[in-house]
Amino acid sequence: MANAPESPRHLEARMLLPQERASRGLEQRPLLRRISPISVWQSLGLRALLVAVLLGIALLGHWIDREGLKDNLDGQVSFLDIVYFTAITVTTVGYGDIVPVSTSARMFDTFVVTPIRLFVWLIFLGSAYSFVFRDSWDRVKNGMIGKGLHNHFVICGFGGGGSAAVRELLLQGVQPASIVIIDSDPGRIQIALALGVATIVGDATHNATLEAAEVQRARAVLVSTGRDDTAALAVLSARQMNRTVPISTNVRAEENEDLLRQAGATSVVNSISLGGHLLARSSTNPGSVDYLSDLAAADGRVELCERSVQPLEIGTSLSVIRTGLGVRLLRDGQAIGFWEPAANSMEAGDTIIEIVRSSDA
Repeated sequence: MANAPESPRHLEARMLLPQERASRGLEQRPLLRRISPISVWQSLGLRALLVAVLLGIALLGHWIDREGLKDNLDGQVSFLDIVYFTAITVTTVGYGDIVPVSTSARMFDTFVVTPIRLFVWLIFLGSAYSFVFRDSWDRVKNGMIGKGLHNHFVICGFGGGGSAAVRELLLQGVQPASIVIIDSDPGRIQIALALGVATIVGDATHNATLEAAEVQRARAVLVSTGRDDTAALAVLSARQMNRTVPISTNVRAEENEDLLRQAGATSVVNSISLGGHLLARSSTNPGSVDYLSDLAAADGRVELCERSVQPLEIGTSLSVIRTGLGVRLLRDGQAIGFWEPAANSMEAGDTIIEIVRSSDA
């Protein structure tokens, strides 16, 4: 019997990557998180109050069953002895000067005081970690990650364009440890963390955020913030901190392309305009559009690559290279098509843009 057709939502969920499914609500939603409404001192006060309550429970139980305790020093168990015995028993296992001798006292220490002791120690250790060790460890860990970043990719924005760019880099063989993602949305950062990349919750337009991402030592910066004005500020900040790093950015309005180039972007991609061109061309040249998609994707059969002219290729024509299909030369910042006379004699310093098989790339 033929399988029932899948619903559009099921088809969409099956075709998307896990991080995309999570961002669209097709996976189990993460827990809601909110900044704590209480201060640090209020938190410490609540923990101290909880410890006092637990000590009070132990103290009351010992006082009620004080006849089951024996003082090996003077034989008398006073209220101060109960306070002393409770504090020592809750924090340690006791010194043996006061001991439980009755069955009820021993059972109380076993099933009530011992759990209280564990809870008190957990509260102490948790407080020490939260307010003393965690910040120090986070600083050490961030320093270790920062020192290991070199020749890496900085992705500003993990929305639709940024997540697609990360997926493409991973398909090209870039290691997750060589990617740093900056986004102000903690939910997107949680999705990015699942990929094994380094992340920063912050504003990519701020110098401090880019400095934390070690943009000074980055191999490339990719800006996909979703807004042209935010993208321009991010590009300006990144260019100010690194004068030579290649910066690629998305743009939505065509009139902003030149502005982003003036801000320091080396590559500007108008995804809306490009999508419109492909959409219109697909009506008359569907095979060409499929080939362009294949060419742009890292998991396609062919790839578009750049490389420098080799010494043995100097003086030869672009059309005779053996590594792939030469389509363009870059010479002194000028683009030379394969049909132009200048492409018949390649020169030292030229950059070849060629189409190669994915396996060869």
